[in-house]
Amino acid sequence: MRTNQRPERRSMRIRAVLLAAGIALAGLLAPNLGQAQYPSRPVKLVVPVSPGGAPDIIARMVGEKLSPLLGQPIVVENRAGSNGNIAMEAVAKSAPDGYTLLLAMDSLIVLNPHVYAKMPVDTLKDLVPVSPLAAQPNFFLTVHPSVPVKNFQEFIEYAKTANPPLAYASAGSGSQHQMAMEMLKLRAGINLVHVPYKGGAPATTAAMAGEVPAMFIGGSSGHQIRAGRLRGIAATGRSRSPLFPELPTIGEFYPGYQLSTWLGLFAPAGVPDAVMAKLRADINRLLATPEMKQRLNTAGGLEPYAIAPEEFAALIRADYEKYGALVKQIGAKAD
Repeated sequence: MRTNQRPERRSMRIRAVLLAAGIALAGLLAPNLGQAQYPSRPVKLVVPVSPGGAPDIIARMVGEKLSPLLGQPIVVENRAGSNGNIAMEAVAKSAPDGYTLLLAMDSLIVLNPHVYAKMPVDTLKDLVPVSPLAAQPNFFLTVHPSVPVKNFQEFIEYAKTANPPLAYASAGSGSQHQMAMEMLKLRAGINLVHVPYKGGAPATTAAMAGEVPAMFIGGSSGHQIRAGRLRGIAATGRSRSPLFPELPTIGEFYPGYQLSTWLGLFAPAGVPDAVMAKLRADINRLLATPEMKQRLNTAGGLEPYAIAPEEFAALIRADYEKYGALVKQIGAKAD
């Protein structure tokens, strides 16, 4: 009879029920516990360029200062190739746990999808923006010292009459270097021949050697202007650069012309909200320090760039559409 059920049997059933409840509760709590402990091991920061390039310098600078805030080492891994597509694919296909991140230039996210016929990832879906890190307000139009022009007006006139047309170097098809010159070609009605290189460093080396007469360079190569290896002509920003205040902006001659770039931190889609919040909070703390502002400026006229996540997402979408229209207009392609 039920009333005579053995006490030990009832005890076994109670223990079984409690064990099942405990397992279920542990399953519910495990994700939250894992997020609360993030990070519990080193974080890998993938950089899409070779050591020594501006993104690599920024990655190591940020990694050095972000590591104490996270309480774990940040290991920088260089994965150069295919205009950053190799690095993007590696991060997008990694576990979405916050332990593999990508430091990306804006061109990877908003330009590559328009110049490559086939992309290994969807940059707007397979990667999620963690936070912007830095902005480069200006690129600088430069020429080799052998080119007989001293200022922007002379450059435009020289380019209009050059036969054969002047060549210009870039960091590759779909790079911001190319976009800057193609935008100028459209506005000024000039013709120059594009010579793409595999990265900004070899392109700058070629320009300094006189292999190509003109090139847009970033602030990290500004010392080449100071050394006289390249002649500065104009800047691409909304206002003149503190690095070279004597150089006019192109917008002073062609109103509305402006090109600046940003670098940001990205993660594979699916990273838990708590991990993203931790990363964003620590990055904002880092970017607010005077030391980081000074170091970014010294690295090449860069500025800390901290905006809300929704603003960053909106900027990415706007740039994606803007450069998509430009690439279609100029017919830029990469392979």
